[in-house]
Amino acid sequence: MLETGDFLIKELLENGVVDRNEVERATQHAAESGQPVPDALVEIGAVTSHELSLARAVIAELPYVDLDHYEINMLNAELLPRSVAESLCAFPLFALEDGVTVGMLDPMDFRAVDQLRQHLRADVLAVAAEPEKLRRLISRAYSLKPVGQGEQEDAGAADLTTGEEPIVAAVNEIITQAIEQNASDIHINPDDHELHLRYRIDGVLHPRQGPALAAHGALVRRLKVMASLDVTQTRRPQDGKIKFKHHGTEFDIRFSVIPTVSGENVVMRILRHNSAISSFEELGMAPETCQVFNEAITKPHGIILVTGPTGSGKTTTLYTALARLNQPNRNIMTIEDPVEIRLPMVRQTQANPEIGLTFATALRSILRQDPDVVLVGEIRDRDTAQIALQASLTGHLVLSTLHTNDAVGAVARLRDFGVPPFAINSALLCVGAQRLVRRVCPHCAKPYTPTPEERHAYGIRETELSGFVQGQGCSECMNSGYKGRVGVYEVLRVTPGVQRVIENEGATNEIRDAAALAGMRLMWQDGLDKARQGKTTIEELAKVRAGFDDADHESPETSGRTDAPAPGRDGRLAA
Repeated sequence: MLETGDFLIKELLENGVVDRNEVERATQHAAESGQPVPDALVEIGAVTSHELSLARAVIAELPYVDLDHYEINMLNAELLPRSVAESLCAFPLFALEDGVTVGMLDPMDFRAVDQLRQHLRADVLAVAAEPEKLRRLISRAYSLKPVGQGEQEDAGAADLTTGEEPIVAAVNEIITQAIEQNASDIHINPDDHELHLRYRIDGVLHPRQGPALAAHGALVRRLKVMASLDVTQTRRPQDGKIKFKHHGTEFDIRFSVIPTVSGENVVMRILRHNSAISSFEELGMAPETCQVFNEAITKPHGIILVTGPTGSGKTTTLYTALARLNQPNRNIMTIEDPVEIRLPMVRQTQANPEIGLTFATALRSILRQDPDVVLVGEIRDRDTAQIALQASLTGHLVLSTLHTNDAVGAVARLRDFGVPPFAINSALLCVGAQRLVRRVCPHCAKPYTPTPEERHAYGIRETELSGFVQGQGCSECMNSGYKGRVGVYEVLRVTPGVQRVIENEGATNEIRDAAALAGMRLMWQDGLDKARQGKTTIEELAKVRAGFDDADHESPETSGRTDAPAPGRDGRLAA
């Protein structure tokens, strides 16, 4: 009589998934390792676990469930003891009135199905699932499973260092899932009746199923222990840093907690130190934008600014510039808050306002360290602005960021900080402004035709409709249609025409007009090019434009006009 494994091998052979030689190799490997032949086929690389699970489903004439396509209710862990789930490699996926759908490693194991029926006290529909995905689901579900009040209190008071207590496991699982899903931030938000867990992925918050509200206090205490904070203080904000290792890679996590009417609210920023520093081209800059930045960083002195809101990738752009400049013959020093990526040979300093180490005071000290290049994390006040501009005028190349909506807005901000026009003209090399938009998922992208409204809004001609795409949603992108992000940019070159407007204290729109005459392309135009190239969507482009005041920006209907008025002698546009 054929065993289950024999049926599997027969199915794989008949469908050409494996050949006789691979079966013989797997049989020998199974004899040496003491594992079933089908598992040995996976281990030697003859089949994938996905293919093996599909074959199991076919011979059992039962459905196959791809766990990536479903949002599983983690509370189903209440239906089955963890020991049973782990020993049988089974988990209740869906509980309905007429029975429970259970994901299993081997749905033909009728003895296991009988055990599940007894524990669940319901009819069982066994479905095949991929082993590793099923095991990860079981691990996550029972890590986040609510525990009794007594257990919760014990977990909160215990020495939470062994990694085995329920709350420790829950915290580790929350952080691990965030890292594996490439999240930038973790939000743990209590309400009066529910605890919300959300991950920010590609700039958008996504709800995730987390622990019950009863676990909130113990979760926060555990995180405070990890961040070396005062666990007894719950009425004032606290900030700290957590070290977390996952698959051999160490992550720094910025931990912030603030009291709210519903309890302490937690936000954690995941810093990936090993993020590869790429080139300007790989960041998504257009060739002409790359040229401006590459020319600017070759200058021996002056200031380069990058602007945009929090989370727009400014720091990544500056680090890309530093990586290009980082040579043994240059002394590069930084003052940052926080230091997000470590660079070899670069002397990086962490700002600490509590001890008086602000950007301004640190910058004064750095200038006594004989630097060639200085990076100031952000120009926040008059002192920092004036010291940075002065440094750029006295033989140093200075890189920094500002919080402005667009590139030309940086000039107005420097004026607000009391920097005179002649100093701006003498020091400023260029200003880049940027946003991050979501990339279309390459696995589910389909051609897209812009609507008449979109064509009108962005000046898209009938002959320019090809190249646009839109993601349909799949398991690779968690059904969002997007995977990853790409930058959209504009860069202000301080040309003679722009300098004349600045010298005459011209308004922001006058500076923009002068820059446009010199060839500056706005962010929405760069975004439209990327949408035409299938990198992002018009939906994402609309979010970029929504952040600007349309009255202050060139409209698609007038962009690129050849009949634009010529500048006057002072560089301003003629009336």
